[in-house]
Amino acid sequence: MSSSKMTIQTIIGEVLQGRDISMDEGLNLAKLAEESSENYELICEGANQIREKYVGNHVDLCTILSAKSGKCSENCKYCAQSVHHDTKCDEYDLQSYEAILLRAKEVEASGAHRFSLVTSGRSIESEGIIEPLVDIYRRLKEDTSLQLCASHGMATEEELKKLKEAGVSMYHHNVETTARRYELVCDSHSFEDRLNTIKNAREVGLGVCSGGIIGMGETMADRLEMAFELQALGIKSVPVNVLMPIVGTPMENYPVLEPEEIILSMALYRIILKDVSLRYAGGRMALKHLQQKGFKSGVNAALVGNFLTTLGSNVEEDKKMIHQAGLSWELNS
Repeated sequence: MSSSKMTIQTIIGEVLQGRDISMDEGLNLAKLAEESSENYELICEGANQIREKYVGNHVDLCTILSAKSGKCSENCKYCAQSVHHDTKCDEYDLQSYEAILLRAKEVEASGAHRFSLVTSGRSIESEGIIEPLVDIYRRLKEDTSLQLCASHGMATEEELKKLKEAGVSMYHHNVETTARRYELVCDSHSFEDRLNTIKNAREVGLGVCSGGIIGMGETMADRLEMAFELQALGIKSVPVNVLMPIVGTPMENYPVLEPEEIILSMALYRIILKDVSLRYAGGRMALKHLQQKGFKSGVNAALVGNFLTTLGSNVEEDKKMIHQAGLSWELNS
């Protein structure tokens, strides 16, 4: 057996026994994956074993609805909804409850487990939408059986407590990238501002969904650094987005990551974050023919349907793909 293969198998075996790997070990695995296709496959297979042991074969399916779009004051360089960028994205105020319920019922019928409203803007306070949101979530809780999630930017403890009391179980607030690189991505608010919202959600007893975007000019080392930061925060639901450059944003000319690099990133995230819900999020169409492989390389959750300003996936096709990978989306499986 080669030393590379032995190293990979040793690390995977120890993670299966409960040990967390170090940054150096993560970097070593990434390096070994680049050396040969055999090493690459071993790492993907190992990530699949870790997924199976710690989170099982059930795939959590969530959907999002852009309930308020555009005119965001923040200057996130990847985002079509910023007022700082000329992207011609749709702009509209908070949708009516009737329109939101119609979409929620479609989601419920599709077999998805979670439904999240997403609104543009810096914070709940800056947009002045806490009371209508509370009413919407309260009514959704009564009118559907969906688990309700929310994504409304920065939020105070008081606002998040109101959302929780209305029926929201999880708050989504990405870190987007590492603390060290954050100002390269956005400087109209800070990484610490994002952490404060995560802390506030935890304080009121909400689950937290937080991940980031890969493909924004970072190295694999940067990518792994974000994984370890998420681990330190104790995040248990980690969406990984792939940048799909949007014309009019400062990142419009960034190259889209190759499918094999995306899969390796997901596998390494599973090895580092062994017991989280590792979620396919926006941009996974960049995986092309390798989407199913992700479910055999550590992924166990997915955002399905149309994602905000980029085309998402077909729910029925996703469910078929999950079954073909030997996993299941049914709650009673």
